Amino acid sequence: MGAMAAMGALPAGAGVLPPLPTLGVPGVPELKPLTRYEAMRLGPGWSHSCHAMLYAPNPGMLFGRIPLRYAVLMQMRFDGLLGFPGGFVDRRYWSLEDGLNRVLGLGLGCVRLTEADYLCSHLTEGPHRVVAHFYARQLTLEELHTIEISAVHSRDHGLEVMGMVRVPLYTQKDRMGGLPNFLGNSFVGTAKFQLLFALKILNMVPEEKLAEAVAATQKPKKPAIDQAAGAT
Repeated sequence: MGAMAAMGALPAGAGVLPPLPTLGVPGVPELKPLTRYEAMRLGPGWSHSCHAMLYAPNPGMLFGRIPLRYAVLMQMRFDGLLGFPGGFVDRRYWSLEDGLNRVLGLGLGCVRLTEADYLCSHLTEGPHRVVAHFYARQLTLEELHTIEISAVHSRDHGLEVMGMVRVPLYTQKDRMGGLPNFLGNSFVGTAKFQLLFALKILNMVPEEKLAEAVAATQKPKKPAIDQAAGAT
């Protein structure tokens, strides 16, 4: 469930809400957070995008000794960029969740999110006035695998979506294999920020480990060595 869902609305007569969480990872520009209540009060000149992170605890071990921790789904898009399932929601016709589920139905086909899965909202950078809403749903590993299978048979597979991928949340001995190399890929829009933000807020990866992974991507890359011995 969304860790910040309780902060999404401002009840009548309530006091000032505590400051919204920030990412705080060096090397990653911060996006301005706002509550769901604030986002819904923005004027018609703003667009709203809704995306979702589906994840599951994963007790597996890579090479028999590297804890996988969680399975986190992202997808390869038609433009070669990594992103989360979702898209733009036309607020004239849809609520955030109805619009998100409509898009998810095209790409995944077997999952529906609710307001309880809401995690955060951020203003995006650039010339367009867009609010990026992000959702997170914890599933079982079996449920997640079912979604991966379903995605292959969805309407958008091979068109707007090239395939689902799992995010490696570990770092190998060379300090690049795993999450650092994954973060070196190209992400669409706010997807990289949202990934790091969710991993931190949901306590899936310690903040210092996230900072180390980001820092590693800013160093010159060494030639990759494809061998199991490079693991921690």
